[in-house]
Amino acid sequence: MTFSDLNLNTPLRNAIEDLGFTTPTTIQEKAYPAVMSGRDVIGIAQTGTGKTFAYLLPCLKQWKFTKELHPQILIIVPTRELVVQVEEEVKKLTTYMNVVVGGVYGGVNMRNHVELVNGGLDVLVATPGRLLDLVLNGVLKLKNIKRLVIDEVDEMLNLGFRPQLIRVLDLLPSKRQNLMFSATLTEDVEEIIHDFFNSPMYIEAAPMGTPLENIDQVCYHLPNFYTKINLLEMLLSGEEFTKVLVFAGTKKLADQIYDELDAQFPDEIGVVHSNKAQNNRFNTVNAFHDGQIRILIATDLVARGMDISEVSHVINFDTPEVPENYIHRIGRTGRADKKGKSITFVVKAEKDYKLAIQELMNYKIPRLPLPEDLEISTELTADEMPVVPMKNILVKLPKKEEAGPAFHEKKEKNKKVNNKIRRCEQMKMKYGKPKTRGQKPRGKKK
Repeated sequence: MTFSDLNLNTPLRNAIEDLGFTTPTTIQEKAYPAVMSGRDVIGIAQTGTGKTFAYLLPCLKQWKFTKELHPQILIIVPTRELVVQVEEEVKKLTTYMNVVVGGVYGGVNMRNHVELVNGGLDVLVATPGRLLDLVLNGVLKLKNIKRLVIDEVDEMLNLGFRPQLIRVLDLLPSKRQNLMFSATLTEDVEEIIHDFFNSPMYIEAAPMGTPLENIDQVCYHLPNFYTKINLLEMLLSGEEFTKVLVFAGTKKLADQIYDELDAQFPDEIGVVHSNKAQNNRFNTVNAFHDGQIRILIATDLVARGMDISEVSHVINFDTPEVPENYIHRIGRTGRADKKGKSITFVVKAEKDYKLAIQELMNYKIPRLPLPEDLEISTELTADEMPVVPMKNILVKLPKKEEAGPAFHEKKEKNKKVNNKIRRCEQMKMKYGKPKTRGQKPRGKKK
């Protein structure tokens, strides 16, 4: 099948031709007729299989021009980076259409987004928090929404956006088409589908957890952090590692890796995570995308919004605790039917995580022997130091004695008590005898 078989309108077909695409991916081929039917659709496909175009093409095909300033299509995504990515994809597909698209997300001044929404939009891409802010402030009206798309909903729930997402769903018009696309489908996601979707059609490009055929997966078992660093430096020195995405489970770990590698690979390496300023994140990702830097260290959250082609290797510096995150990570390579390679570092404490990943994929990740010239470090980080159990010895406290006076006597002036003294008593204290004004006559003189 080609895009010509999808019965696209002329503007969309011309845009697809300009982009150089001829054959739709599996999820695009299955999703297009399902969405065009008007039914609610749940699309399950792994990262890198073209989910964004899968919902954009049918939504834009059904878009109709209107003089209304309020959007007809609402796309909710979990991260700022994904907002920017989806917004760019809409612009690519609407080169020959009079469609106005805008993206809003948290972390920036809302005044800019207020002006954007007031100017009129046909397609709005938003993160849940900023979207709800605009709605509750009366800036954005949702009455014209015909199609709702929720992308990467599982990650939204992981980030704690469930209350905002539920509130938005309650505020949307009841007559609408709901579309949800994700790589994984959890129990929480199923609960939202049950509550807000109307007899949805499920489509799958590949079963959840299926190992990606275009990705060669291997792993190394290592003793500690510094041995991982030594192996990572050795691998990155190889000529075949042309564009490498290194995953770290935490922001602290990402910074530690960057500090260790920066001296050996100056001007070749960057790091992105949620503590970095927004402009810094965008600039670093763009530099990696354009080939200005060869190595990018990222956390799982930030990497969800990346659509970077030609990534030769994904290196998992740590084995993810959540098996689905492994699928998302390695899906950043081997995109668009190109070959890729993933390498995972496993320490003793992470072996159970590896087993859970293999169980999810029903695939055993091949283990490679360590290189003979690899330096095995004995140095441990603070987090790797063994915890020495300490006995909790209860010390018997001495019996508390009865409280006595202060350690010194009060001064005379501080001994005074606030007692009220009558005038006659004051006079007696002063003169030593009662002071009277004399007897008053009881009657008139005769």
